[in-house]
This record gives sequence, C-alpha cells and structure tokens, in this order.
Amino acid sequence: MCRILGSFAAGADRPEPAQLAAVSARQRHGGPDEHQVLSGPGWSLGCDRLAVTDPRGGRQPYRLPHLPGVLAVLNGEIYNHAELHRTLAARGHRFPDRCDGSVLPALYAEYGPAFAEHLDGMFAVALLDLRPGTTRLVLAVDDMGMKPLHLHHDPHDGSTRFASEIPALLAFEGVRISPRDDALDTVLATRTSFSAHTALDGIDVLPPGATALVRPGAAPVVRRRGPHRARPVGDTQDVLRHEVRRLARADVPVCAVTSGGLDSGLVTALAAEHAREADAPPLHTFHLTYRGRWPDSEAAHARAVARRARTVHHEVAVDPDELGSLLTRTVRHLGQPNADPITLSTYALFRAVRENGFTVALTGDGADELFGGYDRMRAALTAGPEWADTYTDALSAAPRLVREHLYTSHYRAFIADQGSAADRITQELRSAEAVGADRLTAMTAFETRWRLPAYHLRRLDHLSMAWAVEARLPFCQPSVVTHARALPVAARTGKRALYEAGAELLPPSVLRRPKQPFTLPVAAMLAPGGPLLDLVREMLSPARLVLGGKIRADRAAKLLARHLADPTPQRALTLWSLAVHELWTEVVQGMRIPVGCAA
Repeated sequence: MCRILGSFAAGADRPEPAQLAAVSARQRHGGPDEHQVLSGPGWSLGCDRLAVTDPRGGRQPYRLPHLPGVLAVLNGEIYNHAELHRTLAARGHRFPDRCDGSVLPALYAEYGPAFAEHLDGMFAVALLDLRPGTTRLVLAVDDMGMKPLHLHHDPHDGSTRFASEIPALLAFEGVRISPRDDALDTVLATRTSFSAHTALDGIDVLPPGATALVRPGAAPVVRRRGPHRARPVGDTQDVLRHEVRRLARADVPVCAVTSGGLDSGLVTALAAEHAREADAPPLHTFHLTYRGRWPDSEAAHARAVARRARTVHHEVAVDPDELGSLLTRTVRHLGQPNADPITLSTYALFRAVRENGFTVALTGDGADELFGGYDRMRAALTAGPEWADTYTDALSAAPRLVREHLYTSHYRAFIADQGSAADRITQELRSAEAVGADRLTAMTAFETRWRLPAYHLRRLDHLSMAWAVEARLPFCQPSVVTHARALPVAARTGKRALYEAGAELLPPSVLRRPKQPFTLPVAAMLAPGGPLLDLVREMLSPARLVLGGKIRADRAAKLLARHLADPTPQRALTLWSLAVHELWTEVVQGMRIPVGCAA
C-alpha cells in the first residue's frame, strides 16, 4: 500500500527535483516507510511506501534487470501475486523479492497494456515503458475503484500528471484548476461527485476497472476492462469466509473495524474465527463513539459482536470539541467535498487504529451496494413508475425543492440549463430499465460503478491512509462480487443472503436491529449548544455566501433558525453539506502552495 505520483510529457526537460519533492510531501502521510522518485527527460515516477507485503523488499519504482526501460509503481495489494510469481518465473522471469508489485514489469512484458486483467486485488498502477519505439505511460485501477488515481492533462503542452491524492497533484507546476460551477449542486443533490470528473475543473479520476494509455504529447485514452473473473465456491458464508481469511494474512499487524452492524460484524466474526484456527493472537477490533450522551450510538451492538467473536475490543471515544479541527483535516485530505458526516468518524477511527500499532484493518464496506441493503433501494422497489426519482431523491443531502429555494436566481437558472447530477442519475436508471434490467439490478449497477467508488471507497482510502493504515475490503473482492450478482433478486434484497450467512455467527440483537449507518449524530451536534454549531454558523455567514453568489444568505439563515427551533436530520444534513462546500472552497485555494500536508 503506497502513494504514487508521476508525470509524462513529450520533449520536455527533466522535472525539477524540488517540484517532485513537494508533490511527494503532500501524500507522505500515506507512505511513511520509504520514498523514491525517478525522473528523466519528460517523465517522472515516484512512490511513498507503506510497507505491508515483504517489508524488507519491494523497493519502488519496480525494475527488473532483464527488462530495462520498464518501471512501475503500485498503490494497493495484489492478492494473487504468489501465483503470478510462479507463472512468470516459469516463463523465465526472475524477481529480487516476494513483494506483490515486483511482478508488474514482467506481467507487462508478457501482456502489454492488458496486464491489469490478470491482477486480483485492490490497486492503482502506473507503468512507464521507456523502450525505444514503445514509449508510453499505462495507468490502471481495480474493478471496484478501491484505489483511486487522479489525473490532469494539459492540452497546451500535452503533459499528463497523476497522483494518488488531489492535494499532491495540485503541487505539480502547470496544474491549473478551478472549482466546477456545478460542484455545489452536486454536493447537495448527490453528496459528492460521482462521475470521472472531480469537483475541480481539470482534475479527473480514473474510473473503476479502467486502463488509460498515454502516448507522448497525447491525451490519455481510457477504456473499461472486462471484470476480473473469479469462481466463487459455496454459499454466501463460504465465499465471504474465503476472502476474509485471504485478506487477513499480512506481514504486519491486522485488525478489524466493528461498527455494530451486520456487514462489519460478519467480517469481524470470520476474521476472529480465522485467528483462532490459525492459533494466532486474538483479533483486535475497533469501534468509534463520542464522549457524552448522543443519539443512535452503536457501541452496545459493537461490544456484543466483539464478545461473541472473542476479540480484544477497543472503544474509541472522541471529544466532540475536536470535531471542528477534524472537519478541516478531512476536507483537506479528501481534496473535494463529501457531504457525509461519516468522514470525521472515519478519520478519527483510523487514527486510533494506527496509534494502537495496526497497519491493516478489515472493513465491511461494499455489502449494502451488492446485497441491496439500503432503505432507498427497498423504497424504490415498492414505488410506482417514478421509482427512479424516488431513489435519486434519497441520495440527496437536500431535497430538490429545498435546493432550488436556497439557490440564487442566477445559480438556479445555471443548473436548470446545465442539468443536475441528480437528473443524470435518474436518466441512467431509466435507461437501464428500458433495456430490460430489473430495478434492483439497475440500482446495484449504478451503486457499484459510480457511487461506491466515489462516495465510500475514495473516502475510505484517503482517510485511512491519512494515518498510514491499509483498509482491506472483503465484500469488494471479485469472488464476492460475482457471487452477489449471480444471486436471485430475492436473496439480494434487504441483504437476505447476508442475514442467513450471519445467523450462526452474530448475536441475535445485531441480526434483529434496524439498519443504521456508521456516522456522526450531526442533528444533535448542530442543535443549540452543540459542538458543531459555531463552525457551521461561520461557514454560512452572509458575507461568505454573498461572495459565493450561489446561495441566498437570507434563506440559509432562516433554515438554520428553523433547525435550531426544531432540529431535524434533514435540515442538519443540508446545513452540514453547505458548510462542507464552503469550507472546501476555502481550503482548495491553499492547495496550490507546494508544502507538506501532515496528518
């Protein structure tokens, strides 16, 4: 697991070492163990390494003596690397160590740009082929988008630059950006950017399961690969058990995140089972809560899961007075607005994981998307002909009528002319239905292709790596994905298959409880006297909103007053999302200064 960076341009000079050092410094928090950047005329390739597999080996960029001119860097884990090592060795390739990424130059030599089709894991790979006559840059990310890669292409000089994190990419000289005009509407309508575009004009993210081919002076040519083929064997519990055991093996300490819900509970129970059968030390589990009395606490459910699984349980209690500073840090690490209050919880949780000596954490992310677990999915399944609108409305941080009420007339007209991200989602769902997809399949396809990578996995990657922790996701592995998609609609509606899988593994209280997201009690914390109220007031000050020109300050003030008189989750989320966007517009201005970004 690492942070990677690089640049590629035709006929350019060697990049300045100071510039590359500035880029690396901005994401060094995710790779504190080793640092190296190589460069030459018109190119650079670098890595900040978090040593997980073969900590003593695996020096990046990867190079093999018998393949001069081929260099690669990897962010992520290749879980089938042992098999690939054996196969490639049988074809005459030799490797200096057993690190997973050392197979990349040889794999490219055998298969060219199609090398990523042979990788099973979570990864963002950059590979430079500098051999005469074949000079090119190849970029690839895993099928689910677990490891993001951000790109900037300058059409004026033909250069392409990339980095694992947006703040690092912005430290490259020549990367010109500005906030997208529709970024505010996107945050309110869908909570974050879902497409290959980010909230910044000029910065894209490589789509899940995509490979980009960059030739000197040309723009990246992006194509989607076919999914990595996996052959799941057995029922849902068997498939998940296989992946949990595979991902629980590492050369560094491994723990699990236990929210108290079904998904993380299953991962916890199976990981603890694996530790006992391997005669290893007991599994450590981590749960985050907040000091004081707040609604919707899941701490008791997490403790019940830990007792049943016999783990060493850590209940991490965050002081609410710290939340203001946590928000600024999470916005900076994410590089673009994400309206889910869970960002603060995620950041604080992985801080505790690292402080307790763990480098790898297993999580339950991805289960709801694959197994139809969201309330919005169930509501859409029983809705009438306008089911797609019902589903899209449930994605929003602020309902459509509220958004339009808050917008200035100029911004409302702009969105009406350009179209909202919400409208594009609705159209995608209707198009899927028009060609014969059932509703659940259409929603699952959208969730896994766009929402899961952008909303959850990008957040999980950035905020775990802010503390040099590798988050591993059993539900996002190819065998689990293939198994889930092959299930009948009834078995993947409301996570029926997962409840059956957990019947003998989890406490009845966890199996019976209603679904609840792992998040921050933002409605209570924005109530009178709440720890977030002053920060939101500052972000939504009339002077700031008038300057932005998109939100009517008087109507934002009335919304805040109504919430203080009668706090509701919906008003709180709208106010929170507006504040996050305003803070992001402020923070992004400072991202152009090439200085280090400490966690």
